[in-house]
Amino acid sequence: MTLKNIELVFATQNKNKAYEIQGLLPANTIVKTLQDIGCDDDIPEDQPDLAGNAMQKARYVYEKYNVNCFADDTGLEIEALNNEPGVFSARYAGPEKDSEINMDLVLEKLGGNTNRKAQFRTAIALILDGKEYLFEGKVIGEIRHERSGEKGFGYDPIFEPENYGKTFAEMTKEEKNERSHRGRAIEALGEFLKNL
Repeated sequence: MTLKNIELVFATQNKNKAYEIQGLLPANTIVKTLQDIGCDDDIPEDQPDLAGNAMQKARYVYEKYNVNCFADDTGLEIEALNNEPGVFSARYAGPEKDSEINMDLVLEKLGGNTNRKAQFRTAIALILDGKEYLFEGKVIGEIRHERSGEKGFGYDPIFEPENYGKTFAEMTKEEKNERSHRGRAIEALGEFLKNL
């Protein structure tokens, strides 16, 4: 029995991110980007939490373009900072969304605080044939006192997952996908799609 292809638009302009996710989903899933459907809108994401933002983006694409789609939102939550930056992770230090300045602000706010506990969470909202689904992945770890590693993006150089001894920025793409919040959320989405 041949599986029917499932075409999903991922609410991102980032082709690399889409390509990476394509490799983690079942073979019969075809992932397209916003560019593929001619969408270059600045999609609103002004909800108070990650799941709300992901769903807001997915609904926007579904309602405007009438395509099956999914969207994600990711946040870093630091215990000693009342779970900041959370939903504001990308623009923590300002609208420029500059990772270096964001990391500086986190390190400055934490200072010498000994509680470095943190977690990364990714929420994925899927809209398939008008039905809405939510998936989540998280990874627990801690914030380093200084940057380490050149790979990855965002807060990867200062986040060390539990029991691993190196930051996300020091891992290969494969190592990171196995352990990361996004990898876990995509895995949950993949399992769901496999069982359709």
